[in-house]
Amino acid sequence: MRIGVPRETRPGERLVAATPRTVAQLVGLGYDVVVEHGAGERASYPDEAYTEAGATLGDAALAWGADVVTAVNSPSAEQVAALSEGATLVAMLAPGANEALVQQLADHGVTALALDAVPRISRAQSLDVLSAMSNVAGYRAVIESAEEYGGMFAGQVTAAGKTAPANVFVIGAGVAGLAAIGTAASLGAQVRAFDVRPEVGEQIESMGAEFVQAEGARQEVSTDGYASALTAEQERLTAEMYAAESARADIVVTTALVRGRAPRTISAEMVAAMRPGSVIVDLAASGGGNCELTVPGERVVTENGVVILGYTDLTSRMPKHTSQLVGTNIVNLLKLLTPGGDGQVVLDLDDEVLRGMTVARAGEVLWPPPPVAVSAAPAAPVASVVDEAQAARDAATALDEARRRGTRRAVGYALGAVLAALAITFSPPAFVGHFTVFALAVVVGYYVISNVSHSLHTPLMAQTNAISGIILVGALLQIGDSSWVVTTIAFVAAALASINIFGGFLVAYRMIGMFRKEA
Repeated sequence: MRIGVPRETRPGERLVAATPRTVAQLVGLGYDVVVEHGAGERASYPDEAYTEAGATLGDAALAWGADVVTAVNSPSAEQVAALSEGATLVAMLAPGANEALVQQLADHGVTALALDAVPRISRAQSLDVLSAMSNVAGYRAVIESAEEYGGMFAGQVTAAGKTAPANVFVIGAGVAGLAAIGTAASLGAQVRAFDVRPEVGEQIESMGAEFVQAEGARQEVSTDGYASALTAEQERLTAEMYAAESARADIVVTTALVRGRAPRTISAEMVAAMRPGSVIVDLAASGGGNCELTVPGERVVTENGVVILGYTDLTSRMPKHTSQLVGTNIVNLLKLLTPGGDGQVVLDLDDEVLRGMTVARAGEVLWPPPPVAVSAAPAAPVASVVDEAQAARDAATALDEARRRGTRRAVGYALGAVLAALAITFSPPAFVGHFTVFALAVVVGYYVISNVSHSLHTPLMAQTNAISGIILVGALLQIGDSSWVVTTIAFVAAALASINIFGGFLVAYRMIGMFRKEA
């Protein structure tokens, strides 16, 4: 079968549905790939790169007339008419808002799969175009705000004085919000963030931001991973918090969307209270905007000098990497559609992922899909009926066991103290010094390592590798000792240190490989 990759025709669009790298992967699945002339030039992918990857170049009619057509945006009526009857279309179709388009595709006999309708389950994460694009949008939002902001993100200390870091406030900790938090923090800003879902607080802090607490506005753990609409009281409390945070912030990034609708989070009064030169980046502009003064697609400057960015093309402003991410999502979908790796599409509607994405097939509209049984909330504990007398007996048994453990522990500590005192009393003077250093090292090491932040575990592992190297050298020097006890202990120490060193380097290599730029 042949896959067509047409040039995107939406005004200002710079993305392409396949890059040379993903074309090579599609060819590896057994497909013939035809790319429209100039389809990737606005994303810095020349035609020559596609031909080197194994694709054939053609015109728009050849690309749209392929057996499988992959596109970023939904097609126009003319493009739908150019599709072959029985063809498969893979694109972002917004089926909930484009009922007429879905019906047109069904009437034309097209099998249509919506990239923006991927079920939010773990198995489908590699196909989730919306998450990939939200990640890019959150990153680009901070870059745009840095361009507009009249100062530096990181604080500076110079001979001429010092400058304070920028204060960034992020509303919403979904994919876009976390990407914005990580980018702003990496640039040196002081970042604060809020989300109505309490379970994301740890994620916010892991990205280097401070989780803003607003107890009255918190929601219970969501059952599907999404935030739900707030009550009137919660809206009042969050509005007070938003007003205080936006007034102290230099940059505000809003990302709040509830089922595609943008709730109002920043009012005109809040904007009026912000300092001149402050910046608001409204990532929810496509859903109407979180800020009351947002104009979708436009840059607005208020009377008090606050810049409000309502750009809806942030992903297109980073076309090279966004196209690569979208292209990889499409490749992962085609892998699922091509179980035999023979270039033949097999649409299994019993697969909940494929069924959730399929909006039209064989003249029939299949949208909306049946709900996917999935829950992001922790499973409720299973209630058990326990006899009260039995419960009392169990509690008494547990209490007695705890007392016995405490007694054994106290006896063990006392015995250890006696043995240590005897060893110090009857041992050579040099032993006392070595034993003191050992005891202090154990105590200090325990308190230091137990308080290390999760984000520092990788450099800590590298440090322990260095310590293990010292142990290994010392053990090797002692292996030839005349005492078999010393030799045995040295051999065991050398073996354990070697395992720690090689295992640590293997783990570090795999983690560093996640950040290595591919050729």
